[in-house]
Amino acid sequence: MKKIASILILVFAFTVTAQAQKKGKRDHKNPKFTVEQYADLAVKKMTLALDLSDKQQNQIKPLISAQAAARKAAMESRKENREANKKPSADEIYAMKSKQLDNQIAFKSEMKNILNKDQFEKFEKMAKMRKGKGRKMMKNKESKRGKKSHRGQRDNK
Repeated sequence: MKKIASILILVFAFTVTAQAQKKGKRDHKNPKFTVEQYADLAVKKMTLALDLSDKQQNQIKPLISAQAAARKAAMESRKENREANKKPSADEIYAMKSKQLDNQIAFKSEMKNILNKDQFEKFEKMAKMRKGKGRKMMKNKESKRGKKSHRGQRDNK
């Protein structure tokens, strides 16, 4: 009996330390940037990819800052609701998604006005790749958890 109890305590201690180490690594991979830092890095990445002029950089930075601020506010709101165990109603979800799509349309039209034709085409390709990468990451996350995907089929990859 003592051996079983000591083994259980050892396993429990090992599990707790392993979880703490995983959590620490996750924070290191995704540092929390301020809105200004995020916007600055995003503009620099876009400058490298699209060869933006100084004027274009100055026009894009406020757009990205506003987008990042809105994303951060929405994330905080979702976090508060999750902590309060409050689930949004169907109408609230519709309103949030509609607002998000309106913001995406406005951002895209602003970018179309700022960028030239070649830059905008490259920007669109980058956005599609980023969107595809996000979906791929979500599929991997679901398959690791062993949960069913949103279509009700099990991922067998």
